[in-house]
Amino acid sequence: MTNSPVTEPSPRQESVLRYTVLGSRRPSNYFWASVISIGGLGFFLAGLSSYLHRNLLPIGNSIDLVFIPQGIAIGFYGVAALLLATYLWLAIAWDIGGGFNEFNKETGFVRIFRWGFPGKNRQIEISCPISDVQAVKIVIKEGLNPKRALYLKIKGRGEVPLTRVGTPLPLAELETQGATIASFLGVPVEGL
Repeated sequence: MTNSPVTEPSPRQESVLRYTVLGSRRPSNYFWASVISIGGLGFFLAGLSSYLHRNLLPIGNSIDLVFIPQGIAIGFYGVAALLLATYLWLAIAWDIGGGFNEFNKETGFVRIFRWGFPGKNRQIEISCPISDVQAVKIVIKEGLNPKRALYLKIKGRGEVPLTRVGTPLPLAELETQGATIASFLGVPVEGL
């Protein structure tokens, strides 16, 4: 999944450019939340089986485990994994980091919106006049921990990220998106 325009601009829509930003609802997060849930439940049931002297798992024989120290350790790992899985499932449900970038010439404003954790600051929104946008900055860092990101340089606010966190965008897509936004706003591109 990538940051891509929701719709192709038609002659009527040429005054609005909108990109969706993928948050925590990534396939990899679904995969890891599922794997950790299954593994954590297995470990927890194995630890509980050793305590109750009753096999709660359909495979294996966890009754043979000595509760102290093996059963307690396995149960602890199971509880820790289930807590981590709960966090991942909640982050997916809340779509942390998901949102959109909207550039609207009709209203004359740039609107950057993201979902955060529940609370009074759940909705993170930055809005500024298009005239305050100085440039679109492209940051490319290769190596062991690659970084490919787009930033919007705004007067008085510094650099505001436009791309998702996590998996870097392909280089061609990053450059195309940066050039499209810069052309649409009439500002220069920095960092190429």
